[in-house]
Formats: sequence, structure tokens, C-alpha cells
Amino acid sequence: MGNNDNRNEDEQKTRLNKFISHNSRFSRREADELIKAGKVSIDGKVIGDLATKVGFKTIVKVNGRTVKVDFTRASTVIVYNKLKGEIVSKNDPQGRKIIYDTIGKKFSHFIPIGRLDYASEGVLLMTDDPKIATAIMTSDLERVYKLKIEGEVTKAMISAMDNGITLDDATAGAWDNTKTINMEFKAFLGYQIQTSTTKYSKIKVAISEGKNRELRRFFAHFGSKVVDLKRVSFGGINLNNLPSGKVRYLERDEYENMRDFMKQQNKVNRKKPSDDLYDVEY
Repeated sequence: MGNNDNRNEDEQKTRLNKFISHNSRFSRREADELIKAGKVSIDGKVIGDLATKVGFKTIVKVNGRTVKVDFTRASTVIVYNKLKGEIVSKNDPQGRKIIYDTIGKKFSHFIPIGRLDYASEGVLLMTDDPKIATAIMTSDLERVYKLKIEGEVTKAMISAMDNGITLDDATAGAWDNTKTINMEFKAFLGYQIQTSTTKYSKIKVAISEGKNRELRRFFAHFGSKVVDLKRVSFGGINLNNLPSGKVRYLERDEYENMRDFMKQQNKVNRKKPSDDLYDVEY
């Protein structure tokens, strides 16, 4: 019994700089500098090793002040810059590459918050907390995408982006086996037409939903195929020059915003989303 307890405690330990960052006003980089300067102690002993790990019961002090654990921030959210040619899934029956092949075993227990399909790329948020995943996925947080579509941006598209549109048959642009036939598209939060030609057009859009292949269905209704799709921001969380195929942790201000968001969500009873309606976030 005692051995299992020790093993569980070891599994729950986290790096000292991460512990300080999650529970104080200091960033990880600032925490590293404080450790190097001998201003951090654990159970009364000054620590200088940046690789030190601690548990939530450990007494950590910075400049003589105890770092109090904020359990509302114990969960972790990461940003992955998804590559084209990857499936957002734990496995693929067709044997195609999955995101976990790239991000590695360290994040094998993390849950994707929504999905991007095989041909799409960009911001994919992931978390080790199912409650956070559900809250963000079903929220109206802003999602920003850069798109390349076939043909020009028409007046009909612009009207629908401005005012929204409801389709009795929204299967164009959907998966062949989709269960979602009709769909309501809310007015876009914003859009910027960067180029518009008879061959291809480039457009940046911001929407507030994450329905199944939403943007592909939207433009397919007007006879335009989405050739490239890249999500560049989700809920104000950007790539921040993150290279393709790489992962980063949230910055301090992003964690603060996430914590505030979750506090608000805890006050609202949210329904579990339909598997088909929200299984792919565009």
C-alpha cells in the first residue's frame, strides 16, 4: 500500500518552474532566473537545480514567501501546430499518421479540443482535463482561419458571412457518412478578403462555432471548394511563431484568461455536444 502511494506521488510531481508559474505571477522563464539566483527554497532548503520536480504538498517559497497552490490551474492546456497529413485521433484504421506520432508519449493522455482534418493545419488546443475540453469545444470563443478557396468571393458568400444562412441540405463539403444534414451558419464575427480571382481566392475569417466541417460546408454551398485551411487562433490563443509539428505550453496571460473562462463556465450548465455535430471544428 505504501509503495503505491509513493508511486502516485511521483507521477503527480511537476517541474519546479512550471509549479511556480502555475501558482504565482512569475513566468517559467522568470522562475528559472529566480532558481538560478538562489531565491527559491523547497521545505526550507535553497534549490538551484532547474530540473527539480515537486508535488502539490511541497512547501515552495520564492523570496521567502510561500507559493500557494491554485488547484483551479492544476490542469494543463497546450498548443499544437498541427501538420497537414495527420489524423486527430488516437488511432487510424487506415494506418495514416496521427497527431500522437508527432507530439510523443509525453502528451499521449491529452485530449484534442475539437479537430482539424487530414488536409488542415494550425492551432489545435489539447488538454489533460475533459471538463476544459468540453467547455472550450462547445463555447462561442472566436476561431480564426486562413482559407484558400476555388474561384472568387461572390456577393452571395459575402451576404451569408454578414447575415448568416440556414441550409436544409448542408451535405456538400461534408463527409460521405455524415449524420448532420441541415445546418445553421451564424453570421461570421469578421472576415478579410485578401485576394479574389476567378481561379483562387484567399480569405481570413473569424467564426464563433465549431461545427462539423463548418467552413467546408459553407463555401461548398456556393460551389467553392476549400483548398487550404489553417486555423491561426482559437479563443485568443495564437501560434506565436510556433513551428509546424511543435508543441508549446500556454503563456502566463493565456493561463489567466483560461482560468477566468473556466470560472464563468462553471456557473453555466452545459449540455454534452452531439458526437457528429462537433467532431470536426470547421
